[in-house]
Amino acid sequence: MTTLIGISLAGRDVLMVGGGSVTARRLPRFLEEGARVRIVAPELGSVAEALVREHDVEWIARAVEASDLDDMWFVHTATGDARTDEWVARACEERRTLCVNASDGAHGTARLAAEARSGDVRVGVVSDSGVDPSRAALLRDAVAALLREGRLPVRRRRATASGHVALVGGGPGPEDLMTVRGRRLLAEADVVVADRLGPASVLSDLDPAVEVIDVGKRPGHHPVPQERINELLVEHARAGRRVVRLKGGDPFVLGRGGEEVAACLAAGVAVEVVPGISSALAVPQAAGIPVTHRGTAGSVHVVNGQATVSPATLAALADPDATTVVLMGVAALPRLVRAALDAGVPQDRPVAIVESGHTPRQRTTRTTLGRAVDDAHAVGVANPAVIVVGDVARADLLLPTPTSTREGAGP
Repeated sequence: MTTLIGISLAGRDVLMVGGGSVTARRLPRFLEEGARVRIVAPELGSVAEALVREHDVEWIARAVEASDLDDMWFVHTATGDARTDEWVARACEERRTLCVNASDGAHGTARLAAEARSGDVRVGVVSDSGVDPSRAALLRDAVAALLREGRLPVRRRRATASGHVALVGGGPGPEDLMTVRGRRLLAEADVVVADRLGPASVLSDLDPAVEVIDVGKRPGHHPVPQERINELLVEHARAGRRVVRLKGGDPFVLGRGGEEVAACLAAGVAVEVVPGISSALAVPQAAGIPVTHRGTAGSVHVVNGQATVSPATLAALADPDATTVVLMGVAALPRLVRAALDAGVPQDRPVAIVESGHTPRQRTTRTTLGRAVDDAHAVGVANPAVIVVGDVARADLLLPTPTSTREGAGP
């Protein structure tokens, strides 16, 4: 019968006997723990030798002796010789020192679990009797997959002394386009401050005790001002909670992520940023539009449609080698088109308007700069939408589109 116990080896002496492939595989685990590792072996394999040099590990180049085991907290023996490993294991037992016998795990006093990690959570798999590393590894991998997907209950049940804020980019909407780190942080969260355009489906997977605060903005309707959002992040983190600010797209691409990070830092709150796939890239892609394409467009200019049309934006619109991507631009489309035409941008510059990208409601309207306003009005273009201006929006250049895409009116 095996009892599972978590043992901290940080700052403690660990002896590894043998310098072959098993030692090379397991040495990094002890080093990550912060253990003081010493290796005793007549010679080292190439991988073990490289690790010893990289991490400045003490290596005694000879066969193991009984005195090497003295004052050790933990011993790992993997010499490749079963008799030697058995002798090391017996000598450790006499000294009441825990020992992993890699030649025969069932005859050591300790075993290394096949381990999966998610943040500060570790899950280990060991056999209760006998040794079956392949089975343990398969189970470990299955658990690790669930941890990566955020489908296991890893949220803390006890408050911590200090909280933490993570700005998580949710991408264009589908939950399977989120990053693994973003899903893990959501699974650990106590509070989620969510935008309207984030991947809402992941919220249903959260622990029922997680507080979800909706701060979504709609055109002309901002029920929670940015200053209050910043305050919410700081207040909950100071209360010892893990806070996820779930945003659509990427936090640092027209997402005010910089303001939220600055507010946390000013308040002394720990904060990290997890990138997401920006809608400026992902939504055109969903409609088969590459924002850069060799021989067609070599640069991308991303614009906040609600901002004043700048000289840089006019230059990008006029550049036949550039793609201009406009976010939050449906209401501003007439103003943008008028400024571009007044600046001499050709009326036949291709335009594509992609609504509700990466959803079953996705629709693409292909038009030109001169007709964009009328065509958008004719089909009733509505937010959320991404506007693409440039030759990459030509109908003959469009790549195959998802079956959910409906083509709207246009030339």
